[in-house]
Amino acid sequence: LPEPRRNAICAVYAFMRQADDLADDESLPREERRRRLDAWQADWRGVCHGGDSSDLIFFAVRDAVERFSIPLNLLDELVAGVTMDLDRAASDAPDTYATFADLYRYCYLVASVVGLVCIRIFGYTDPRAEKLAVETGVAFQLTNILRDVAEDAGRNRVYLPLEDLATHNVTLDSLLHRTPGSQPTANERALLAAIGQRAESFYQSARKLLPLIDRESRPALWVLVSIYHGLLRRIERAEYDVFSTRAAVPMPQKLSILAVGLV
Repeated sequence: LPEPRRNAICAVYAFMRQADDLADDESLPREERRRRLDAWQADWRGVCHGGDSSDLIFFAVRDAVERFSIPLNLLDELVAGVTMDLDRAASDAPDTYATFADLYRYCYLVASVVGLVCIRIFGYTDPRAEKLAVETGVAFQLTNILRDVAEDAGRNRVYLPLEDLATHNVTLDSLLHRTPGSQPTANERALLAAIGQRAESFYQSARKLLPLIDRESRPALWVLVSIYHGLLRRIERAEYDVFSTRAAVPMPQKLSILAVGLV
């Protein structure tokens, strides 16, 4: 990206990283994480209204907001997404989503909102880009969810909708308490494939989004989409075995994608 856009993306990424790290600090109880996030967000809002802060990231984000006309409510929605789990009653019960509509809302807050922020930095004029950015974010987050099924289960979280588990005769217990490194059952593969197919349908929106973005920003978006879609393809080629190994796009493949983007 050109330097002004690149700086804005870096500032927004740092902002998101802070929010995510505060929400995910499992060394602290949920109530304390919620309190710290509230204080952090109050500090950020103070900077938005001309106040001071010791957190220089806030000033970089405020510059990006002003330079690229990023609505502040998008950043509020982002924080709302990373705090969804914290707002649930603290208990030993796993964090779950009943339906795909519930999961879609989560994906919107933690990923689609990022897309809506990014396209303002990338630049666009066609309003169709906004819906396509939302759906591209869902594609990315579903890919993350598939990759992290085992890791999330270890943290007492299952992001696969419970209605899909029931459809494919997969129990919540089988995902939360399984032998480390075990292969997925036929039912589990079918469940994961259904999520993968949903993700594939949303990647169609990413292809439509690309030509709507300012020309100088298209390589950056193309690289992002190519790497994320490549990750989903690796999961598909592994027949959805996300338990014995964690899927990743190898560094040489990432570098080759980057090289094409640069050209």
